[in-house]
Amino acid sequence: MRKLMLLLAFLVPGMAMAASGNVHLDKAPVDLTDKASLQRGAKIFMNYCLGCHSMQYQRYQRTFTDLGIPDEIGQENLQFTGEKVTDYITRSMPEEAAATWFGAAPPDLTLVNRVRGSDWIYTYLRSFYVDESRPFGVNNVVFKDVGMPHVLQPLQGTPRLTHEETMVDGEMKEQFVGIKTDGDGALSTEEYDQAIADLVNFLAYSGEPFRLQSEAIGKWVLVFIVVLFIFVFLLKKEYWKEVH
Repeated sequence: MRKLMLLLAFLVPGMAMAASGNVHLDKAPVDLTDKASLQRGAKIFMNYCLGCHSMQYQRYQRTFTDLGIPDEIGQENLQFTGEKVTDYITRSMPEEAAATWFGAAPPDLTLVNRVRGSDWIYTYLRSFYVDESRPFGVNNVVFKDVGMPHVLQPLQGTPRLTHEETMVDGEMKEQFVGIKTDGDGALSTEEYDQAIADLVNFLAYSGEPFRLQSEAIGKWVLVFIVVLFIFVFLLKKEYWKEVH
């Protein structure tokens, strides 16, 4: 039962909201036209996420083409387990081992942005904090008791819940003011936020690779409908003019 609940929590939006409670979600700066951001996001995903999470509905070659990455450069820098460029993006971790280590196999992330939403993912990845009571030594403000290690901690540094004393109703009380790092990460806070924005941007692209093309086609469809309506309206007047 616990394994089933963990899996459903990854897949069902309603359970995601229950896990995050009433936590405020920050706005994710998603821009699918920013290919530099998408390329950086792909690099982060392949280096930090692909060990556990697959993108089994997305091919390497399609990704390289959409992001403006030559196949040979993509194979050299973004493929690490010997797949062909035409293969789907799959993790190297055996599913049975993953289920043993984590209680449930980490979910495929091809469509995670469509299930969770960009704002949820952006906030979640910036909300880990040290919690020695948890199996992996971390917890998450958005997803309490999450069963995932903080794989991006080398970039962010050691994140800790921070409280400050503030005056509340005439009394000094400790209030939660956010998560701050010990400064031991490879990136500054601003740089880490940008890295997460790039990763979320890539996940948004993977969930809807045709989105930009669809939006462009949609505009022309609307123009066609407007023009067609004009001709239909004039034709209707021509047919009915003798009736009146």
